[in-house]
Amino acid sequence: MDTELSHVVGHKDTALLEKTVGGLLSQAAEKYSLTEALVSPKQNIRWNYQQLNQKAEQFALALSQMGLVVGDRIGIWSPNNAEWILTQLATAKLGLILVNINPAYRTTELKYVLDKVSCKALVLAHRFKSSNYVEMLAEIAPEISTSEAGSLDLASLPHLKNLILIGKNYSAGYQLFNDVMASVEGQSTESVSALEKTIRPADAINIQFTSGTTGHPKGATLSHRNIVNNGFFVGEGIALTERDRICLPVPLYHCFGMVMGVLAAISHGSCIVLPSEAFDPATCLEVVAVERCTAMYGVPTMFNMLLDEPQCKDFDLSSLRTGIMAGATCPVSLMNRVIDNMHMKEVTIAYGMTETSPVSFQTLIGDSLEKQTTTVGQAHPFLEVKIVDDNNEVVSRGCKGEICTRGYSVMLGYWGDEERTAEAIIDGWMHTGDLGIIDDDGYCTVVGRIKDMIIRGGENIYPSEVEEFLYLHPDIAEVQVFGIPSERFGEETCAWIQLKSGVELDENEVKEHCSGKIAHYKVPRYIRFVDDFPMTVTGKIQKFIMRDKMVKELQS
Repeated sequence: MDTELSHVVGHKDTALLEKTVGGLLSQAAEKYSLTEALVSPKQNIRWNYQQLNQKAEQFALALSQMGLVVGDRIGIWSPNNAEWILTQLATAKLGLILVNINPAYRTTELKYVLDKVSCKALVLAHRFKSSNYVEMLAEIAPEISTSEAGSLDLASLPHLKNLILIGKNYSAGYQLFNDVMASVEGQSTESVSALEKTIRPADAINIQFTSGTTGHPKGATLSHRNIVNNGFFVGEGIALTERDRICLPVPLYHCFGMVMGVLAAISHGSCIVLPSEAFDPATCLEVVAVERCTAMYGVPTMFNMLLDEPQCKDFDLSSLRTGIMAGATCPVSLMNRVIDNMHMKEVTIAYGMTETSPVSFQTLIGDSLEKQTTTVGQAHPFLEVKIVDDNNEVVSRGCKGEICTRGYSVMLGYWGDEERTAEAIIDGWMHTGDLGIIDDDGYCTVVGRIKDMIIRGGENIYPSEVEEFLYLHPDIAEVQVFGIPSERFGEETCAWIQLKSGVELDENEVKEHCSGKIAHYKVPRYIRFVDDFPMTVTGKIQKFIMRDKMVKELQS
């Protein structure tokens, strides 16, 4: 291969795993049976691999007795907890397709994803932060409370038959997670073990919804082979063993949590430690100290918050050695603090996207500070990456272009959307929409995004999705949404709005329009009302001019 072109291939020193997620857990239960697998201090849960496997098989048996069969879709709508991971593993053993639902989703988004994939069951928390999930579902389907649990008949959600509620607070029409587990207590799980052996690594296991440029999220459909191998190679990248304990404050609904965290741990016999339902710096630091965690995951924003926590110096973090930082570039100053104050000398940087399961690039243990802070590392094992120009031609090393990935990690496609799939995957290459540069050493630097996606605290926001929602307001004539820099979150969302003639609207009314309808992180932080937008002579709106004006305004 021409070394002068931006076309790289990861090493193939270790063979790809031809295993299912269920098979991976069964193997870990045999090899690391008494090793701690999952610790959730807030829930007083401490399970070894044997126990985790048994509980996953038990829940799988209960789901099968509800009538769920191979290929059925089951949603999970919850913050981080042990039940989330049990659901992930049980559905894999049963051949169900787990649908990850963002805990921040509101009614509009929730109904869309449940309908899109025809979810037959939904495992959910009662509430999370300001969201009361039970009340939100009641808005969509008010007849839940008068329906028989386990055999729902809902006009607005015709496919949904089972609602399984995490926690102890019963609600009419729901079954409690613990009761579902108890319903098969003592029963043989041989049928689950037998079924598990019929599931193929190439089968779909997971649908993860990503923000879509069309105003609706897109369901990236992933196989066992996709996520088992990506989790394994991420773990290899930070040299995980059965002696490691991963503090996992990143959300499980995202690949960062469920693949890079859970599956990396299971494939190496490491322990998963869940500090809390959602990221809390003080709790996270305390759990690291008490549980003697050796690894920590997070986006740069989270590491900044950990280091800025007033109590940070009070906790013994000397057990930490490694971890993963992803979602945004790590500044030199932050990397130095992470290494010096958190002892994470072997921390690595990772880059990817949900559609590639997710990681395509990762830095290596021992890489220089420059590589750790200016690049996202080298191509992952068995993956092929190229940088292409507007004509889809591979550019020379050091030149900017779109990052494209090919190999085992590329998704099966967007659920029920052949057109969008064909646009994203061309000849096996996943076109990421990200702009990157590959240097002479094969390291990649991400320099921008073709479609101006906003990354706020690790959450991806597509401006057009927010724009299309704001257009639903009767007083809004035109709207443009873009990102502006933020010290705390990396980027914040800003909306410039042109109102219809003769109407008045203020910022609070716009935010009220969004409240409860779209996820909180998508609601514009900054709103300005304008008479027109900067445009080229051909009528193309110039968002970079708006961005520059807002930055200057906020700095003045």
